[in-house]
Amino acid sequence: DGDGDGDGDGDGMLPLSLLKAAQGHPMLIELKNGETYNGHLVNCDTWMNVHLREVICTSKDGDRFWRIPECYIRGNTVKYMRVQEEVMEKAVEEQKKYRRFGQGRGGRGGRGGRGRGNE
Repeated sequence: DGDGDGDGDGDGMLPLSLLKAAQGHPMLIELKNGETYNGHLVNCDTWMNVHLREVICTSKDGDRFWRIPECYIRGNTVKYMRVQEEVMEKAVEEQKKYRRFGQGRGGRGGRGGRGRGNE
């Protein structure tokens, strides 16, 4: 499909647009050190640093739990993030809407158009 996400559908879902769609929704984050954080996404930035609220942190072994009012997780410590299916669907719809209004496709470049010609 040429969009680079490997799913063959041509939608090209980008991780950041998915995270933006997940704002206000619950998500799970596992860190490289094995700890997991379950909470509601407040915000994220271009480096995938995330701000969570109402968080349950689980130790690597799964034998200890902490309730944290809010936390900030640096993007480069994250192993993976999991969002609800409805968030995925919402993100896909947002992207389709965005493309329908002519943004995200076309633009300048390619062949034809005005140019300098042959000199």
